[in-house]
Amino acid sequence: MTAEHLDGAARLEQECFSHPWSRDSLKSELENPNSVFLAATDDNKVVGYVGMSVVIDEGYIFNVAVTESYRRKGIGSALIRELVTYGKKHNLCFITLEVRQSNSAAISLYGNFGFIKAGERKNYYSAPAENAVLMTKYFT
Repeated sequence: MTAEHLDGAARLEQECFSHPWSRDSLKSELENPNSVFLAATDDNKVVGYVGMSVVIDEGYIFNVAVTESYRRKGIGSALIRELVTYGKKHNLCFITLEVRQSNSAAISLYGNFGFIKAGERKNYYSAPAENAVLMTKYFT
């Protein structure tokens, strides 16, 4: 993902999340050398993106978003596959994330890439209030 994708990623944030990141927050994180961002585009339009922070040998996914009309077309899978490839290539010990417990499609997607339930965060989300499932992909 590059700076030219920021407006599209910010639109996805508004569409997909009850507490979206601002464009400025995305820009700041994109400029962070410890962050990894990937964008999926169709005809130069951002239709999906993922962001991850790398701390030493650990990956922390902070957002995965795909616009509604492009869901169930393999975009989320492609983005997660690329992060897993990145994790292996850069010798990460694990990649982890939180997901709403009601988001069965995302939980299934992550499970397909070897992420397992590693815990739960009570009332992690608001608007609406909901627990988060902590899912982690360990590299051996």
